[in-house]
Amino acid sequence: MASDKDLQVRLDDGALWLTMDRPDVLNAMSPTMAGDLARLLEEAVGREDVRVVVLAGAGAAFSAGADISGADAHERFDVRAMDAANRIIRAVVALDKPVVAAVGGIAAGVGCSVALASDLVVAADSATFLLAFARIGFMPDGGASASVAASIGRARAMRMGLLAEPLSAQEAYDAGLVTHLATDEDLPAVVERIVRRLAAGPPLALAATKRAINAATLTQLEPALERERTGQSLLMRTADAAEGMRAFGEGRRPVFRGE
Repeated sequence: MASDKDLQVRLDDGALWLTMDRPDVLNAMSPTMAGDLARLLEEAVGREDVRVVVLAGAGAAFSAGADISGADAHERFDVRAMDAANRIIRAVVALDKPVVAAVGGIAAGVGCSVALASDLVVAADSATFLLAFARIGFMPDGGASASVAASIGRARAMRMGLLAEPLSAQEAYDAGLVTHLATDEDLPAVVERIVRRLAAGPPLALAATKRAINAATLTQLEPALERERTGQSLLMRTADAAEGMRAFGEGRRPVFRGE
């Protein structure tokens, strides 16, 4: 097991395991973590020793999203965070091998976006999928405005985005947002079975299948990433976003004034 700052990196019989490793903050994505995750995904392209990539989180969460902790969060959080998130999503979708997300606990914000951009999503009983952006004065990003709607339709995507309501693992499965369910105890074994099957599969055929399905279903992903980048960049400058992040840090309900 190697460590790449905030990531655990393990190559095991054709499976590259990338585990976000900041359990004390529910694997919230720091700029370093996001950059390393994107780089490792990009570097996996064309590697003959990698047949499948697994994304996971250490501890009790998959990822709580971007790290907006600290009193200066509003000053630190800028368009670079958007670019880092978009780089991860593009790398997941473009990778020439399957990406499996093993989700236990919370997958929120861009953590939710990354999980749902994966090709197969295995959700444990404890998993919760939350586009939490509206709670702090932002819009969904990480391509979620396209990927969620492509999976579950406009109505449910609107509900998740506008109301920032969490979906349980069962609700996400019933809606068609995730591909597999597992108990928390069985999550590692279920993921391992799927990973072994993919690693033993025909790599060229799997890559072609992934490209074809993504081309048919994610036609709006690239425009969505650009729209989200523009929209989020504008929202970052608003008083509502500053209030949302302050309220998050202070553990209170924000008061939004449309400013």
